[in-house]
Amino acid sequence: MKTIIRFDHVSKVYGSENTEVRALSDVNLTVEAGEYCAIMGPSGSGKSTAMNVIGCLDRPTSGSYYLDGVDVAQLNDQELAHIRNRKIGFVFQQFHLLPQLSAMENVMLPMVYAGIPLPQRQQRATEALTRVGLANRLNNRPNQLSGGQQQRVAIARAIVNQPVLLLADEPTGALDSHTTQEVMAIFAELNASGITVVMVTHESEVARLTRRVVWFRDGQVIHPNLSPTNLAQVTVAAV
Repeated sequence: MKTIIRFDHVSKVYGSENTEVRALSDVNLTVEAGEYCAIMGPSGSGKSTAMNVIGCLDRPTSGSYYLDGVDVAQLNDQELAHIRNRKIGFVFQQFHLLPQLSAMENVMLPMVYAGIPLPQRQQRATEALTRVGLANRLNNRPNQLSGGQQQRVAIARAIVNQPVLLLADEPTGALDSHTTQEVMAIFAELNASGITVVMVTHESEVARLTRRVVWFRDGQVIHPNLSPTNLAQVTVAAV
């Protein structure tokens, strides 16, 4: 099976000497193509730092990070931006939609940066929005959409460049429980279609809907391959 994410002895240190903070400490981790993983851990555990490194938003202080076989730690800023645009789809808690643009225009943005011609951008954006159940909302602006619909637009934007990895940071944090279930059903469908999904969450009920939990504590992976069905007993012991 193809490896999408591989950490080889990854450490991330902020500050120096007396102010040094070791956010990640000698982390080894792999995620294979087609997996559906939740990254969890208490506050300060390193899960957000791991997310930033996985998303090529931050670089390891030491060690190597391979994304789809590429050692991204060795890339320059322009190359990293290209990797983020082509290989990673991002979904955030606060949606990050541009208010002046329609749903269609928001979803087309990553393709503008990728240099894709307008007719193809329109076609792929329409297909992505239809896939998340918004075929009748193409021309609505964010303020004309519910929170759940806005997150669906964000998911459509994340998948429109056909990334190898869908990376979600607390994607249900701003949603009510009913809408959370709807959005998680979309993630499950995308994963079932073959998309690799990695999700940072602090919500056990959300993590239980994934297929594997990676538990961080004190900058290290304590449980690299935890079954969501065993989450309750392990989290109580680990916190």
